Order: sequence, then C-alpha cells, then structure tokens
Amino acid sequence: MLILNLSMKAILVVIDGLGDRPIRKFGDKTPLEAAFTPNLDELASRGICGIMDTVAPGITPGSDTAHLSLFGLDPHKHYHGRGPIEACGAGLKLEHGDIAFRANAGTVDENLIIKDRRAGRIESTKDLCKVIDGMEIDGVKVILKPSSWYRAVLVLRGKGLSDKVSPNDIKKLGVPVQKVKPLDNSQEAKRTAEVLNKLTKISYEKWRDLDINKKRIKEGKLPANIILFRGAGTYVPVPTIEERYHMKSACIAGGGLYKGIGAFLGMNVINVPGATGKYDSDFMAKTKKAMEIIGDYDLVFVHMKATDSAGEDGNPELKREMIEKMDAAIGKLLGFDGLLVVTADHTTPCELKKHSYEPVPLVMSGPGIRTDSVKAFGERSCSSGGLHRIRGLDLLPIIANHMGFSKLYGA
Repeated sequence: MLILNLSMKAILVVIDGLGDRPIRKFGDKTPLEAAFTPNLDELASRGICGIMDTVAPGITPGSDTAHLSLFGLDPHKHYHGRGPIEACGAGLKLEHGDIAFRANAGTVDENLIIKDRRAGRIESTKDLCKVIDGMEIDGVKVILKPSSWYRAVLVLRGKGLSDKVSPNDIKKLGVPVQKVKPLDNSQEAKRTAEVLNKLTKISYEKWRDLDINKKRIKEGKLPANIILFRGAGTYVPVPTIEERYHMKSACIAGGGLYKGIGAFLGMNVINVPGATGKYDSDFMAKTKKAMEIIGDYDLVFVHMKATDSAGEDGNPELKREMIEKMDAAIGKLLGFDGLLVVTADHTTPCELKKHSYEPVPLVMSGPGIRTDSVKAFGERSCSSGGLHRIRGLDLLPIIANHMGFSKLYGA
C-alpha cells in the first residue's frame, strides 16, 4: 500500500443544521443567504464549492448517521443506534455487545405520570447516577454516568442482551412512563426489557426520597425522581480514522453526541471552556483552539451546534444571528495554510422545525485547490460550484486524498 504523506493538514468545520429553505421575510432568502458572512464568502471565492447529500438524495439524516457518513462510514452498515455514540461522548469505555441508551432524569407523580422529561432542567445528574451506577439486575451490570445538565448515559453489560427494545420515554408529557417491550421474539430482547422495567422501578424507589429531591421540592423545584431512556443501540467497534487513513485527528465540540462521534471514531476529544453546544457557546474559542492544536494533528474537526437549535425552534432571525457569529469565528481560520473545509450535517428548515432532506452547502479551500466561480457561500450559490453534488461518504476520501493520505487504486 502506497501512502503519499505530503504533510498537509486539514480543519473540517461542521455547522449543524445550517441548510434551510427560502423565508418570505428575508426576501425568499435562506438564513444563510440573508446573513452577513464575509469570511464564508471569502472562502467560497478562494476555493471550490458544491452541495452534499450527507446520506443520500431524498433521505432526511439524523445528526448521528450524517456524521458517520461525513467521516467515511456507511451508516447502513455501521450505525447501531445513538446510545453507544452518546456513551462514548460521556467518556465511557464500552465493550463489544454493550447495550447503551440516552437517558434523562425526569419528574413523575405518584402514579408515574410524566410531568417533566428534564426534571426542571436539573443542573446535574451526578448524585442521582451514583445511587444506581454499578448495581446488578438479574446478572446484568448497570452503568449510569452523568452527561450534561439533566442528561445521563445508561449502559447494560452482560450476556444475552439485545437493543431490540422499546424506550420507556416517548417524549410526551401527561402520559405514564412506558413499559419497555421486546421488539422481536428473541429471548435476548425479552430479558433486556425485563431488566429495564426493573431498573425503571428501582430508579423511582431510590431517587424519590433522596435529600437532593427533598431540597428541590422545598425550593419549589421539580424533583428528579425517575430515569427516562431511549435510543437503544449495541456497541460495535468501527475502524478509526487513523486505522483507515493513518491520520491523527482531534474533535472540538460542545454537545455530547458530537464528542461521542469523535471518540467513537478514535479522535482525541478536546474540551474547550465555553463550548456549551447551546446558543451561548463560544464559537471563537473553538476556532482559536483549532489553530492552537493543529500542529499536533493531521485533521481537526470543529462542530458548531446552535444553527440546528434555532431551526428546530423555528426562529430564522436567531438562526441568521448564530450564522453571523459562527462566520466571525471562522474568520480566525482564514490564515490557516492547510485545507479548510466548511459544511453542514443536514438541513433544518425553520418552517418545519426539524431536519429535512435538502443537500447542504460545502466549500473547500487551500493549497492546490482548483477554484471555481462561486463568490458567496449559500445553498443555491454553492450548487453551481466545481464539486457539483456529492454524497457525505465522498467527503473524507476527498479530504484525505488532497492532504496526501491516499492509496493508489490499481497499478
């Protein structure tokens, strides 16, 4: 195998949910087209642009499947549920066959009717997790670790388990906590459902009378008295970026899922103060850190989340504002002498308040790039660029090849 390492480095910026649809109040422009983005436009004029279907044309991707595709792994083959990725993001070292879930601390009444799925957005689940973490139920080890705020990650470890089980959380209020059911006829799914139903009951019995909840009730806050979980998945290791391309990589992100993607793919996850994954996230700190560490890595992945949140909130003005803040932060990368790539994982139209199928804009700028005639970074302007329309699975091979981490195909 021939590896041509020309020592070019790359920074990949993924702006979550960046794409959108035309908005009447913006003169039928998208939030990206309506935003003041001198730095992204400068990159477009310096580089080559295109549009990208992160999974495939006509498919609405989740953030998890989209990111797997962006990093060169076919989600149809390598996606086994969101839970394991979230668990990796929380710093857990999973074992092959572990069953992992996304979890929340929630609030229920004495009849187990869900009053709040986030327990009044409790600041931490650390004390709650300690009560359950490490216990065994019917020979199955329960691992429960805190994530950010009201979130946690739940892992079941043992033999004879399956991820083919329903959640106890259907993301609705005023309904009972759901009984977990097997989703197939296997004994493994049946056993897993039984363990999870026992765990749900145990969490309520052990959490409801904790001092932390007595204090919250006294202060007029909602108690965190039950575990709610969803997103079951089986941990199956995947080939890392270093194994596939011999590149050393790092991840800078605020949200747990995106840190999880980095850890899942073998990246070194860099924690940046102020990187919250929310509207108050310090985008400038992320790009500054990328420039600080790029000397130690071949590829640095920078994730920015707030545009997706604004789309899901149906707030085009806020989405435009977040894009402009991100553009200012990307300005710190214009002096980078390697390959700079900016794109998105999916489209999140404000009118829909959810992900959609439309392709996302993409720009690549750096030494040796064949520039095109595109002068502005937008959904429609990028569609006329030299990269044309590609799939997410094409992106990392293109990046790696331009960097010099490539294999000759054929003789």
